[in-house]
Amino acid sequence: MRALVETVSVDGVLVRLRTMAPAGRRRDALAPTIVLVHGIGMSHRSFARSQRVLSRSHRTIAVDLPGFGGLPPVGRRLEVHELADVVMWAVRSRGVHECVLVGQSMGSQVVVAAALHHPDAVVSVVLVGPVVDDRHRSLPWLAAALGRDGLVEDARMNVVLLTDYFRSLRQYVRQLTPMLRYPMLDAVAALRVPVLVVRGSRDPISRSAWAGRLTRAARDGTLVELYGGHHVQEHQPGPFAELVDEFRQARSLEATR
Repeated sequence: MRALVETVSVDGVLVRLRTMAPAGRRRDALAPTIVLVHGIGMSHRSFARSQRVLSRSHRTIAVDLPGFGGLPPVGRRLEVHELADVVMWAVRSRGVHECVLVGQSMGSQVVVAAALHHPDAVVSVVLVGPVVDDRHRSLPWLAAALGRDGLVEDARMNVVLLTDYFRSLRQYVRQLTPMLRYPMLDAVAALRVPVLVVRGSRDPISRSAWAGRLTRAARDGTLVELYGGHHVQEHQPGPFAELVDEFRQARSLEATR
């Protein structure tokens, strides 16, 4: 299974799309497309394992947000709703008209904003290790939690973390303020689509109490914990992919009744 990698310009802002899909199947038979959005400082590599598993049965697109994954820094901070629009315009330019949005960490904010701004194209959202807990909205707290998570992740993920952070440092710093002040709880409460919250049982950043409050805020929310840390989608790619697929199928059945 090969990945098609494309760099798309949206109003002068560059986004990279990494598309994978089962060979020999028509695109319309693979709808909805599963779109994967990484967290702050990261890249599509934070979904490398889970994308491969999901792509056995789905068309998937892993996104590199502007200024991340080796893309040039934008030169300014982008608000969460701007990132959401860029993602949706980019995937729509590649023929995606119906999608399940999967966001990890800051990417969870981006997919929530995308579902709010583009309700016609989003059928459901999956929030992996969602941030930012409104009871711990400070850089020192997040930095300490991130350090503790490094003790939980495996060696591969820690290498991905360090190298991705290093090459996205300028944009990373710019995006901290929009991430910290995004009203995640209110935004999730405003969603009209089903929400699946997935957290690692050892995640020190997206804690159990916060994940529970976020799930209860949703009109149609489900919470599942898998063993692992903040990047549980890579620690448990098989079970994570099964969760996403089962969630998508269950909600599709409910929508047809």
